[in-house]
Amino acid sequence: MIHPTAIVSPGARLGAEVVVGPYAVVGDDVEVGDRTRIDSHAVVQGPTRLGDDNHLHPFVSIGGDPQDKKYDGSPTRLEIGDRNVIREYCTFHRGTPGGGGVTRLGDDNWIMAYVHVAHDCRVGSNTVMANCATLAGHVTVDDFVVLGAFTVVHQFCALGRHAFTAMGSVVFKDVPPYVTAGGNAASARGINREGLRRAGFEPATIQELHRAYRLVYRNGLRVPEALERLEAMRAGCPEVVPFIDFLAASSRGIVRQGRR
Repeated sequence: MIHPTAIVSPGARLGAEVVVGPYAVVGDDVEVGDRTRIDSHAVVQGPTRLGDDNHLHPFVSIGGDPQDKKYDGSPTRLEIGDRNVIREYCTFHRGTPGGGGVTRLGDDNWIMAYVHVAHDCRVGSNTVMANCATLAGHVTVDDFVVLGAFTVVHQFCALGRHAFTAMGSVVFKDVPPYVTAGGNAASARGINREGLRRAGFEPATIQELHRAYRLVYRNGLRVPEALERLEAMRAGCPEVVPFIDFLAASSRGIVRQGRR
């Protein structure tokens, strides 16, 4: 199922029922899982591994060298899981030796047009990245994060699970789990209530997460002081645990409360 005009390297490994469209290019050391579709004019360079049931739309370019002046041509990788939809003109780059050597995308992600994922990023599963969202190098995006269109994330930042950024956000600090952020520079705007409701969180759980948010953002406490009080919530609400652990591990500091 390879179009006659496509170029597929003899060093590429294609699974069952893979489709490679017109003028697409699949390079050396590329592994493509079963039933993955690579549309016209898409380019996949290696070393790259694509899992099963992915769909790369026209003009996607993934697996290229990292945009890092220190990169010396050392072998690094791009790893993409299963059932991802990657729309037109997206660019994903391989990792760098200094950043662990791998850029990774999980499963079931919905990646809209013109998204850029830079070297050494770690993106989880079930995320949504709207048009022109951009991740600088070494960014971590946990599961179920939604990035609004034209969101820009500074290198080494982290976004916790179920976080949400508004359109045009410029993120310089970590965004904790469940938090909505927006603006330039991005600030915390509250709990991602609608996203949590759609994800099946119970109203009582959402209320507990809102209480945890208020402890951090509305009580005038420093993060270490807030963490001491949040520990009391750990046993009674397991969903608060990712919030607590994220705050304790944050190295860049977290986005702060925006003005109202």
